[in-house]
Amino acid sequence: MRYYQKGEFQKKEEGIPDPEELFEIFLRCWCMETCTPRLRKQWNKDNPTLGQCAVTAFLVQDLVGGEVYGIPLKDGGIHCFNVVDDCVFDLTSEQFHGETLNYEDSQIQSRQQHFQRTEKKQRYELLKEEVLQELQF
Repeated sequence: MRYYQKGEFQKKEEGIPDPEELFEIFLRCWCMETCTPRLRKQWNKDNPTLGQCAVTAFLVQDLVGGEVYGIPLKDGGIHCFNVVDDCVFDLTSEQFHGETLNYEDSQIQSRQQHFQRTEKKQRYELLKEEVLQELQF
């Protein structure tokens, strides 16, 4: 795998922003309600990517294609990110405050498995609604 470099992103559809533009759009849309419940007490506007990885990665997959992968975390959780055309990009990595993530130690993630949890599917739908409004779809 290689890591995203500015300007190399291939858009799935016309009108879909590149990762930097997507990040700015998601930044306006992430909120406490889209954060995973176990991290909501820690979520704030100074760390808006906290607890947003799965819902963000699956929505990015809808917009630009590719696959969603997950990195096992020390606390037993999974951190989700995107791989498009063998290129890694992670819109929510800032929540780790510069910690180096090992993207090589990852496994493909199943939307069906993640969305078995009703609250996660609801958070995804809320984020999707906000992002699509921003994109004017």
